[in-house]
Amino acid sequence: MTIRSLLKTLRHKLGPGFITGASDDDPSGIGTYSQTGVQFHYQQLWTALFTWPLMVAIQEMCGRIGLVTGRGLAAVMKQHYAKPILYGTVVLLSIANVVNIGANLGAMAAVSQLLFGGPAIWWLFCIAIITVALEIGLSYRVYARYLKYLTVTLVAYIVTAFLVQPHWPTVIQAVVLPSFNLTPDFIMNIVAIFGTTFSPYLFFWQTSEEVEEAVANHKLRNMNTTKPRVAGADIQSMRLDTMIGMLFSNVIMFFIMLTSAATLGEHGIITITTAAEAAEALRPLAGPATYWLFALGILGTGLLAIPVLAGSMSYAVSEIMGWREGLYRSFHQAHGFYGTIAVATIIGIAVNFSGIPPFTMLYYTAILNGLCAPPLILIILLIANNKTIMQRYRNNWLSNLLGTALLIVMTASGLWLLWSMM
Repeated sequence: MTIRSLLKTLRHKLGPGFITGASDDDPSGIGTYSQTGVQFHYQQLWTALFTWPLMVAIQEMCGRIGLVTGRGLAAVMKQHYAKPILYGTVVLLSIANVVNIGANLGAMAAVSQLLFGGPAIWWLFCIAIITVALEIGLSYRVYARYLKYLTVTLVAYIVTAFLVQPHWPTVIQAVVLPSFNLTPDFIMNIVAIFGTTFSPYLFFWQTSEEVEEAVANHKLRNMNTTKPRVAGADIQSMRLDTMIGMLFSNVIMFFIMLTSAATLGEHGIITITTAAEAAEALRPLAGPATYWLFALGILGTGLLAIPVLAGSMSYAVSEIMGWREGLYRSFHQAHGFYGTIAVATIIGIAVNFSGIPPFTMLYYTAILNGLCAPPLILIILLIANNKTIMQRYRNNWLSNLLGTALLIVMTASGLWLLWSMM
């Protein structure tokens, strides 16, 4: 098989899993991983290796739930679980998503101001309007096809890491022999890393997008109506897509931390508060074009992630309300669904008037996600093990082992952080 045919095959195989993984490296992720590198140097590089199998496990469960049931995550909970569980879950999702949307919009406005000048507030409204218009006016399949190419700019962190030539034996030691301490700052950063890596919106998004794929491939007429015809090959294809998407996400995560540590961290910077400071990590590669390269990464991942954030929230709200939903529908067919996307984005704009600097907000958004995620992970584990819902496609022992490990680690780190702040 030639490289060209291999790339063509991968392009056809990659779908919701890859888009989910790519959107995980959103501005919040870039900000958190950059802060990790400057604050802790190589000490937390091990998290990129540690989180990959856990990320594959939880996202594979979400994808499998969507494939087997033909329903979004909220629709499954509505059908099989008590309403307080459903409402509590969607409230957690909505709070985390709105703050995340606001933080991403603020970061995108900040880099736009850095490059083009003008007031940041003007860029904030322009970017918000553009993202809503694109999601309503274009099918997400078309929209994401082009945005996926912008995420390639994140590969610049990999190239830069090799250009600056860090002390590789130290890097390898930091990965295979993890260091850990119980100081509040260290635990807070671990919660932030887990929060931006296991963001609640990713769970809802991939579940619903697998259903959207089934509709697009004519295996299902509409979302949340009947169960699709699922074959073992469908499950295997979804797993491959998810593994590749999460691998891409975690490789980029590793090199953002490494590059920031080897550049900014080596120059004594211990915190990042502005877009200009974060962009400096790429100077060894881009030189005078540093800000342009960084801006393409922030804007590209932001344009990809904000529709995922708003869309995942809209799926959940629409399923609670019984509205018609789905990005395959037009605005006229799904007013409530697209209206929720617009409202979530508008509230996200308001978040930026809190007075918190955009890149500081990115970091605290990741911490919020880390505190909100454990209850959602527990619900996903219960659904994926429910024989009535999943039938013969329930979790195997490995999925349960990894999912339970993720639940314990995130719960313990979140509780420790809350206790240390008291």
